[in-house]
Amino acid sequence: MSSIRPPGPVEPADLGIDQPTLELLREAAEGHGPVVRFVSASGRSSVYVEDPELAQKLLVRKHGQSSKGRGFERVKMLLGNGLIVSDGDHWRRSRTMVQPAFKPRSIERMADRMLEHSRMMAADWLSAAESGAQVDLAEATTQFGLGVIVDCIFGDDVDARNAAAPDSRFAFLRPDAARDLSMVQAARALRQWITSVVEQRVQSAESRQDFLGLYLDARDKNDEPFSERELLDEMITLIVAGFETTANTLTWVWYELARHPEIATLVRDELVGSGAPDQVSLESVEQLPLTLQVLQETLRLYPPVWLYTRRANEDIELGDFHVSEGEQIYLSPYLTQRSARYWESPDQFMPQRFESAGQKAQGLAFFPFSLGPRRCVGEHFSYLEMKIQLARILPLLTPVLDCPERTPECEFAINLRSRDPIFLTLTTRENPPQ
Repeated sequence: MSSIRPPGPVEPADLGIDQPTLELLREAAEGHGPVVRFVSASGRSSVYVEDPELAQKLLVRKHGQSSKGRGFERVKMLLGNGLIVSDGDHWRRSRTMVQPAFKPRSIERMADRMLEHSRMMAADWLSAAESGAQVDLAEATTQFGLGVIVDCIFGDDVDARNAAAPDSRFAFLRPDAARDLSMVQAARALRQWITSVVEQRVQSAESRQDFLGLYLDARDKNDEPFSERELLDEMITLIVAGFETTANTLTWVWYELARHPEIATLVRDELVGSGAPDQVSLESVEQLPLTLQVLQETLRLYPPVWLYTRRANEDIELGDFHVSEGEQIYLSPYLTQRSARYWESPDQFMPQRFESAGQKAQGLAFFPFSLGPRRCVGEHFSYLEMKIQLARILPLLTPVLDCPERTPECEFAINLRSRDPIFLTLTTRENPPQ
């Protein structure tokens, strides 16, 4: 095994999950290369890996040699020990049990719910277009994403149309919600409500094809179901992860389409050619290459989870470098996917770059849903939901930025979102498809 330690800055550096860390990682990679070692003021060392091939090696071939790293403690306070934060045997058991719920056939059964929420969003936006009102993108996509996931989890047990309303039990998940003790209290109240819904579902002995029904039916290799605590952790995890990734991505999708009307026109033509908006179907949304490229390019520029951390459980060899047991390892889809080492014109919105697989390094340099066994289980769900929304709305309306000269700043917290509101003005299309 190599004994070479990665190069890095001499000055002490304390890394976290914040924008100063992003700037430290970016500057260090520019000055020292795609694998960098940092040492904190207390002498604790960390390694940042920008190189996509080494990131793949760590997350795929050597995935068992590391576990969840720094930063997941805060997530665990909210989500419990659900799929996102759990490790080891607990994670493997949970992942195996939930996997059937995310098979294409299971997800496709939920497409009608996605379509219904897209219809409601289209009606809201058409009303805004008629009145000349502006649309707050984050507000609209949160309402959509939270409504879809709540509907797909609980089905008829809850009215998901107003899941994102300020007085809803899910309101603490809104972008404008306070990030303080009240969030923890709201999460506890939600867990209590979910417990009551689960009890009613179990008493009814009714088997349904929503996520709650599929999770209740799930069994491990010993034919054991989730415990009550495990089920609650997984439900909370599914709510948070299931809406935030999609909502944040759709905010940036509509922003970029408004910035690039020529691309929006091409996507609209593709959607109309597939029968959208009134003939949206699973078959039609699967035949949308440019729409998919737009989603991929948006995820390249704005990956919802912009930073991953791992802890080395043993000594690890990454290329020419040695990572010691106990060291924190940082990987950033945001930085790797915007690096000029792997992408041409990396900060430009160019969906056509996904027309072909491209260079090997570029193919590996795209991992917004992570890689390997811990790749996001809901990836197919998210892509389908976003394609259905675009197919239902874009043929009817043209998005126009309220302040096209202003570039919104990104907020680099646990998830990547816009720091300030992004407002759209919507105009109805002349002679929209019927």
